[in-house]
Amino acid sequence: QVQLVESGGGLVQTGGSLRLSCAASGRISSINIMAWYRQAPGKQRELVAAVFSGDKKNYADSVKGRFTISRDDAKNTVYLQMNSLKPEDTAVYYCNFFTYVNYWGQGTQVTVSS
Repeated sequence: QVQLVESGGGLVQTGGSLRLSCAASGRISSINIMAWYRQAPGKQRELVAAVFSGDKKNYADSVKGRFTISRDDAKNTVYLQMNSLKPEDTAVYYCNFFTYVNYWGQGTQVTVSS
């Protein structure tokens, strides 16, 4: 059984940085897409960043230039480096792995204080 375990969330001041990690446990292979989503209170879940096999990356316009996604296939892990954080980045962040099955983490809270 595959599980995604996230870490790295927390409370940070405006302008600060956090690094999120998400590692898969269990047997998983050929992860086509690793991604981070977020959901703020009262809002729909939205894609933050995605990295494809071959290392192509996509970012939401709101985080371009501030967030960097990366993957380590040997460790089945995806990272999200978040710099210059803003209060509007406050949300629960979820990792997502897509093979031919969609896997989700349980979420990690990121709170940016003004």
